[in-house]
Amino acid sequence: MSEMPYSAYAEAPSPHTPALSVVLEGLKPITWFAPMWAFMCGSVSSGAPLLSRWPWVVAGMVLAGPAVCGASQAVNDWYDRHVDAINEPKRPIPSGRMPGRWGFYIAVAMSAASLLLAWALGLWVLAAGVVGVVLAWIYSAPPLRLKQRGWWGPASVAVCYEGLAWFTGAAVTGRGFPSGAVIAFAALYSFGAIGIMILNDFKAVEGDEKMGILSVPVDLGVENAAFLSCVIMAAPQVVVIPLLALFGHPIAAGFVFASLLAQAALMPKLLSDPYEHAPWYNGTGTSLYVLGMLASGIALGLHHGGAL
Repeated sequence: MSEMPYSAYAEAPSPHTPALSVVLEGLKPITWFAPMWAFMCGSVSSGAPLLSRWPWVVAGMVLAGPAVCGASQAVNDWYDRHVDAINEPKRPIPSGRMPGRWGFYIAVAMSAASLLLAWALGLWVLAAGVVGVVLAWIYSAPPLRLKQRGWWGPASVAVCYEGLAWFTGAAVTGRGFPSGAVIAFAALYSFGAIGIMILNDFKAVEGDEKMGILSVPVDLGVENAAFLSCVIMAAPQVVVIPLLALFGHPIAAGFVFASLLAQAALMPKLLSDPYEHAPWYNGTGTSLYVLGMLASGIALGLHHGGAL
């Protein structure tokens, strides 16, 4: 089924402003955790003294979470209002609690605020912020609308939430361009996060099918998508483990190895009924994955001479 034109969902201007609680709901604070965690991993991986630079660390976490991630959620809600009317009709825009074009105005304002904050934190942070904001818009907005283009959707979110946030954390605390090792680990964990994002798409399969959105679970089927998610999440950890050992951090390597074994033990339950168990695995297997991220970040920080 082809997607309905956006003009069919155009909202008339409204004199009413949404309540602050509704605005906050639209920014989805629960989603801020992932990029803020990745930012923290990047910060410790730089080896810089975090306590002496805590104002920059706090500002960077605000940038990664409430600012860029919040902006991406606002953009997604505006351009997905027709899909949310099917999948989640109680969200602020389809429910009418965010009237008129306020969803669009908030998305623009949050994007602008993100770029201003990134600019204040330095050149490389601004560069990462620009990429993050651009990805937020092209993921949801036409004509590119990457979320409709199979693998491009989860890949762009993974890069934004994990790789860019990790890079930003290292750039903020290290006051410059991160090392090659930091960039390599950020890239590896970004690749693994594609699997997390594919699992996250399971909740919208019904609406995506009706609206013609070719997410990976819609394209491949939930069983195949779940299997690929497990492989994609495991693959970078298999690379990270020997790298950590090579850098002289066997404890961190052992932790990531144990975390991977625990994830593998949980995967059969996910694969037995992917549609039902995807949220459960996102709360268990994904949690183990991100704990391994932090262990890797701490080890990199020690490798760079940090005091952690």
